[in-house]
Amino acid sequence: MAERSETAADPRPSRNPLTRAIDSFWNPTAASLRLLALLGVLGNAGIVATGGAVRVTKSGLGCPDWPRCSGDSLVPTHNPSHSAANMAIEFGNRMLTFVVLAVGVLVFVAALRLRPRRRDLVRLALAQPMSVVAQAVIGGIVVLTKLHPAAVALHFLISPALLVFCVALWERSGEGDAAPERVVRPLLRRISGLLALAAAAVLIAGTVVTGTGPHAGDDKARRWGFQIEDVTRVHSGLAWLTVGLTVLALIVAYRTGAPAAYRRRVLTLVGLVLAQGALGYIQYFMGVPGPLVVLHMLGSVLVWITALRILFATRDRGPMPAAEPVPSAAPSSQTAPQPA
Repeated sequence: MAERSETAADPRPSRNPLTRAIDSFWNPTAASLRLLALLGVLGNAGIVATGGAVRVTKSGLGCPDWPRCSGDSLVPTHNPSHSAANMAIEFGNRMLTFVVLAVGVLVFVAALRLRPRRRDLVRLALAQPMSVVAQAVIGGIVVLTKLHPAAVALHFLISPALLVFCVALWERSGEGDAAPERVVRPLLRRISGLLALAAAAVLIAGTVVTGTGPHAGDDKARRWGFQIEDVTRVHSGLAWLTVGLTVLALIVAYRTGAPAAYRRRVLTLVGLVLAQGALGYIQYFMGVPGPLVVLHMLGSVLVWITALRILFATRDRGPMPAAEPVPSAAPSSQTAPQPA
């Protein structure tokens, strides 16, 4: 009678959370890369909300220096010119930028190590950490110019621009590399493009409204010299244009038999733009309270993300490429059969 003792690699994924977290980017799968891409989307949406909190709490100069917070200190310290709360809020927003940068780096590493490697995913992933670095530099310009409205607007708009790459990576990592095949009528494709342009215009106009209104980030910050009623009307008109294009897209989608995925995304956008419109009017008539401003800024980014996803739903690029087989590990130890 003989016995055999053999140790082989366990094909099951590790139950250790740290090991699984490392594997998500060092030994990535299409699913783990897509999850990291989603974290990039969420992080950049979140930083818009925290940036809004900085503005409405007048914490824009809570850390009056850059790259340090105050004087020779990288972290908030006692400063008679700035309250501890303002310094903490501004410093927290700066720290979130590093979190978003870290996610961008992990996304890039995962895209590099994915097998088979997909070059367009690598390019989209590389844009994320590079854009966050650019955003940090512009943030420094915002502080050094004492919250000039042009610098503040550019600082905000970097996030929607970065979200183009984040959403593209999120979508592309879940589909194949076949030539794009149109799945909606040409009219609906054009409406979808106009819808994305209208959403972008609303974001840009919103920065002018904020730079004109009471929430400039600090009482001493410079404002645009426009009449708030005039810029609000422009912003509102563009928002109504977005609502009209969204409703038109929904009608055309159902009448032309557009795919269910496209219709679901348009329905989501209908709900978002209606909620945004209601919130915009409520905050205007209530005197622009800070918490509603933050919600409105977050809602604007959600509208932008959904408008981008609608564009991706107008075409199909087939299923994801099959993953390359991972070589099985050689047995770490093996003993020959021994006589009983």
